[in-house]
Amino acid sequence: MSGYATETSSLHFNTLDPGNRGPVSEIQDPELGTSSIIQTKEFDNGQKKNINLDTQPTKHLSREELKEKAKVNPFLHFFAGGVGGMAGAVFTSPLDVVKTRLQSDIYKSQYSATSARTAHNPVTKAIAHVKDTIGIITNVYKLEGIRALFKGLGPNLVGVIPARSINFFTYGLGKDIISQAFNDGKESVGVQLSAAACAGIVTSTATNPIWLVKTRLQLDKASKGQRQYKNSWDTITKVVKQEGFFGLYRGLTASYLGVAESSLQWVLYEQMKSFIRNREKHRRDLGILHTNTDKVLDWFATSGSAGAAKLMASLITYPHEVVRTRLRQAPMQNGTPKYNGLINCFKVIIKEEGFLSMYSGLTPHLLRTVPNSIVMFGTWELIIRLMSNTEA
Repeated sequence: MSGYATETSSLHFNTLDPGNRGPVSEIQDPELGTSSIIQTKEFDNGQKKNINLDTQPTKHLSREELKEKAKVNPFLHFFAGGVGGMAGAVFTSPLDVVKTRLQSDIYKSQYSATSARTAHNPVTKAIAHVKDTIGIITNVYKLEGIRALFKGLGPNLVGVIPARSINFFTYGLGKDIISQAFNDGKESVGVQLSAAACAGIVTSTATNPIWLVKTRLQLDKASKGQRQYKNSWDTITKVVKQEGFFGLYRGLTASYLGVAESSLQWVLYEQMKSFIRNREKHRRDLGILHTNTDKVLDWFATSGSAGAAKLMASLITYPHEVVRTRLRQAPMQNGTPKYNGLINCFKVIIKEEGFLSMYSGLTPHLLRTVPNSIVMFGTWELIIRLMSNTEA
């Protein structure tokens, strides 16, 4: 029986042979994909004979399917998420500066005459937004230098690396725990949504002070040749001294509101990735060879899915971004904050500036977050595949 693997079992088939029960073995043929239940019978003359009790097909998973089913160490998610977040943040830093300034009312008068604000046709308005974004980046570069385009990158990286590490770690671990506890170890939209919500809440709570510092530094304008904050540490000490320790958590409620965006993005991404994997499986079932070129194209498709998921999630939930930025900006000159809480911030913005102001900075936000998600998730997927030889 060359190529056969035999495993002896203690099973007995009483109904088949009540008078002469023998040990039962399962013999598998990996080439044919079959397994046979064999009972060894011993007769009165001392002879033994193997009787095939049953022959049934058994599914042999391909290498690609085994990789998909393999569990990834949560700490690898932690590392890969941090590296992916760092790559995305560096790549899109100039657009992050533009987005933050357009969301804030501090720079609103400076950018109020942009062509996008005077355009009425939606297509013309979208094109104008792109032109304005490029124009603002050029203007910042000319007036403030190239370093201004990366202002806040230090605290941004300090925030992005742990934030993405925590998010990917918590999401991966959360999926495993929730699926095992409530869904017989199987993934579903409900499992993904619950894990994403838990990851968003944990991440927002842990990293809010870092994002507040980044926002303050990006919005800090020189007054009489001197800026309010010198660096990240100076920002922290002044906020704690002037606004108390919980001043570092301004905007946290809006961040919790943003959990809806990250949760929606994760679910959309998982569904798109599932579609790509099912297409791969269908091709394998048809006997089509999965080449290295196909693997690269699949990686690009998966990374692109992250960008598409971010685009849809952002369009649905964007107003919380504006509110979060407003709540984090520095108090007015008399030392009192302009906005008192989440609901008050919504009301004041809509009353003073109109509902469309809730979408201020949307274009640079999308120009930043969509490629950021592509780079971040693509890097995460690549590291997972290379370091664990499995699918993320």
